[in-house]
Amino acid sequence: TALIRDYLRRDRQGAQIPDSILTPREEEIIKLIAEGHSSKQIAHTLVISAKTVDRHRANILQKLGMHDRLGLTRFAIRAGLVEP
Repeated sequence: TALIRDYLRRDRQGAQIPDSILTPREEEIIKLIAEGHSSKQIAHTLVISAKTVDRHRANILQKLGMHDRLGLTRFAIRAGLVEP
């Protein structure tokens, strides 16, 4: 999506990346998703409910204009949130 392309372009150019794309909690969630953890596992790790994890995932997907976990994983790798 345009948001992701803009984010990656700014990152490559060393430009200021807006901190507001993802909240710190959303970054935690996306890292754990990209590592292959289930909603239940993430909930247990972060001491929140699985429904809250699902809500965070839905918010992340909406913000990034994505539709599935695979897209989130690709984003996390490209953004340097996780190692490939």
